[in-house]
Amino acid sequence: MGPYRLQAAIAAVHDEATCAAETDWPRILALYDLLAHISPNPVVRLNRAVAVAMVRGAKAGLSLLDGLSDGLSGNHRLHAVRAHLLEKQGNLASARENYRRAAEMTLSLPERYYLLKNAAGLHIE
Repeated sequence: MGPYRLQAAIAAVHDEATCAAETDWPRILALYDLLAHISPNPVVRLNRAVAVAMVRGAKAGLSLLDGLSDGLSGNHRLHAVRAHLLEKQGNLASARENYRRAAEMTLSLPERYYLLKNAAGLHIE
């Protein structure tokens, strides 16, 4: 099985679910494990970290992000994923900072708006 078939299988599993909570995350993680083995690039590893977080918790996903800084340092998605996982952990100040950093890095105005909206929605006391 090649990388394109694995990517298609991952997309199919996502498509089967009506929402994130109904997604078969263990199956997606297994597919990303295979994909990371045959196509070990930073984007695959980032997506695998998301799947790990969905199966094993935000802390497990966050631990995988640290090793991606070199390959994705200029990519807003790394900071957006980190922000989301930090938010899930309750670390709102760091989540807000990462949402803002991701917003600064993206060239997409809709993405920038979405990320800034997420940052503004975090109420820190």
